[in-house]
Amino acid sequence: MVGAGGGAQGGVGAGARRRKPIFRIGARIGNATFVAIAVAVFVLLGLVWWAATASGWVKPIFLPSPVAVWTQLVKLAGDGTLWADAKISIYRIMVGFLIASAMAIPIGVLIGCFRIWEAAIEPLVDFVRYMPVVAFVPLTILWAGTADTQKFLIIWIGTFFQQVLMVMDNVKRVPPDFIGLGRTLGLPERKILTRIVVRSALPGIWDTLRISLGWAWTWLVLAELVAATSGLGYRITVSQRYFQTNTIIGYILLLGLLGLITDQVMKALERVLFGYARRGR
Repeated sequence: MVGAGGGAQGGVGAGARRRKPIFRIGARIGNATFVAIAVAVFVLLGLVWWAATASGWVKPIFLPSPVAVWTQLVKLAGDGTLWADAKISIYRIMVGFLIASAMAIPIGVLIGCFRIWEAAIEPLVDFVRYMPVVAFVPLTILWAGTADTQKFLIIWIGTFFQQVLMVMDNVKRVPPDFIGLGRTLGLPERKILTRIVVRSALPGIWDTLRISLGWAWTWLVLAELVAATSGLGYRITVSQRYFQTNTIIGYILLLGLLGLITDQVMKALERVLFGYARRGR
């Protein structure tokens, strides 16, 4: 009896050990489960939206139904308006973001490696990054007009200073032992910087770019809301004047979709380029 009980208890213990505790900190789940949960959340929110509008709890002027929003987007896509707005906005954000990143990465690496440059640059960057980007909008209109240059400038102001400090932190996280090994091997400082420090920090720098790209979308829309004659933000402003809530909601959802796509593309490229550095995810 004791042996049987012990065997049963051992079987229960083994079964408990085989069971994966999904709510344990750091526990991993399969890709299929991850996608299923993510899709379920979106579907649930869509159902809540549909129920709120279909029941009359929220008036269409405040929140149109999903069908009304979809119909309006299809209409705008059919006459080319949606594609033209999306095309110019994507162009603006890509140019502005690339300019900011191309400047922020070398400066961030520089101040992350050399204390003298950190003392000269970091306090100034830290000072400017707390200035509200919204306050610069009227100034950038005075400086650059309402052409695309003004949009690039807003994106640059909103992302460059944050990127510099984040890249600096990425560089400072490189283990000192790596740098010491390079000096032990007799490498000059330039090669230690390029072959050891930069390469070790690249996964973190890429993650910094992915995060700051989300900020860039926000600043682009801000610029287009205030001073533009085209783009997704401009269309939202025009729709607001005529109480076209279905267009406003549709374009907001489109912006979210574009942001989600760019974020997932960056994540996919991270897995390809820096698979060796992936944490337990």
